[in-house]
Amino acid sequence: MLLGRLLSSDAHSRATSRASEFGFKAVDEDEKERLVGNVFHSVASNYDLMNDLMSAGMHRIWKDTVVGMIGLGGMRKPDLQVLDVAGGTGDIAFRIADQMGALAAGGSGGGGGGGGGGGGGVEEPRVVVCDINKSMLEEGRRRALSRRLVFSIWPRMHWVVVGSAEQLPFDDCAFDVYTIAFGIRNAHRVLRPGGRFLCLEFSHPRLVRAPRGGYQPAESIPQYEELVADDRASYQYLVESIQKFHTQEELSNLARDAGFRFVSHSNLTGGVVAVHSGVKLSR
Repeated sequence: MLLGRLLSSDAHSRATSRASEFGFKAVDEDEKERLVGNVFHSVASNYDLMNDLMSAGMHRIWKDTVVGMIGLGGMRKPDLQVLDVAGGTGDIAFRIADQMGALAAGGSGGGGGGGGGGGGGVEEPRVVVCDINKSMLEEGRRRALSRRLVFSIWPRMHWVVVGSAEQLPFDDCAFDVYTIAFGIRNAHRVLRPGGRFLCLEFSHPRLVRAPRGGYQPAESIPQYEELVADDRASYQYLVESIQKFHTQEELSNLARDAGFRFVSHSNLTGGVVAVHSGVKLSR
């Protein structure tokens, strides 16, 4: 989901005017919220197929890369708390949950990764998926039901509808890992000291530009869409929002402004996307 905002809720975002942008069009903020909601309601059932078509399957590698960068195997936390924001149908969350389950099943030689044991007050590990769009979450929840039949050990998953990820309904310092793919919002507040932030986001490629000034992959997305759904306008919005989004350096600076340290980004597929990461230091 491509909604560029600051990584922490600050006064600037509230003080700006109600004018906003929907792709290349100027709209009122409330109208933008409605239009964006309609886009993702419209594409929910075909969203994963469209990701395959739009990225030629590369989105799977990008998401595997994000999860690999978390370093779950080295965390050694039986009560690991993961928040996936703008998580939609659960692509990132499922990868994290699968890996947590595999680690619990294989390497739990002293502690128990799923609820038993003798520890007083140790939380269950869990993965929380939140998104503004109920249709996307319903699709993810449906997939989760079939997935549970495959994995004998799996962390609890929660699917939470949020009105705005700038006002997350979670306590301060509640999570060890905050992930977000194609959408950034206030992350610093809900992470625990030492917690990691990872963001997969479309970026500005260092690749060859198409003759008319746009990037060829982006310009072809609406044509791919017509193969599976009669909703060109929704995907046109996605293309336009990609082209107007922050550069890698601008997004890294926003992360630093939000309070993150050890901020870095890694370009994937020539900079078509980038993984941004940062750490919330102990105060």
